[in-house]
Amino acid sequence: MTLYDLSVPQFTKMLGNLERWLEAAGEFAQKKKFEPSVLLQARLAPDQFPLVRQVQSVCDAAKFGSARLTGKDPPKHPDVEQSLEELRQRARACVTFLESLRPADFEGAEARKVVLPFMPDKFLYGKDYLVEFVLPNFYFHATTAYAILRHNGLDLGKMDFLGSLKLNEG
Repeated sequence: MTLYDLSVPQFTKMLGNLERWLEAAGEFAQKKKFEPSVLLQARLAPDQFPLVRQVQSVCDAAKFGSARLTGKDPPKHPDVEQSLEELRQRARACVTFLESLRPADFEGAEARKVVLPFMPDKFLYGKDYLVEFVLPNFYFHATTAYAILRHNGLDLGKMDFLGSLKLNEG
């Protein structure tokens, strides 16, 4: 299995799931008659990022992780989203970027040296970067966004998190 296989398809799938959660959040707010923007600042703990930053972080993990592994420029997002719809647009923009990547773009990425901006004197090899940093970070923020929405009353279940499965007859 290649680094492409381990990343891009799952990032794309989970960002699609995230977009559906945000759509459901808007519908929930409308049904319960409260301003949807209230959810943007919801958080599980006082020292934790609010929903808006969790969503931005999910998107950033997918786009920066993929960009660093391929040597491509990620889309730029100035972190100014102020609505659920703007967050959905950001997720869609990241999916568009991910869909532009091909398995060939990841050739040699396992051995590529990846330097993170907050650790400029150190590096990770591409495989370690993906497995030890990008994937855990991506799922941490996706799970936290999901948990914030659940905590605020959205009726989301495990299958809403997992999304569709490639089931086989057997």
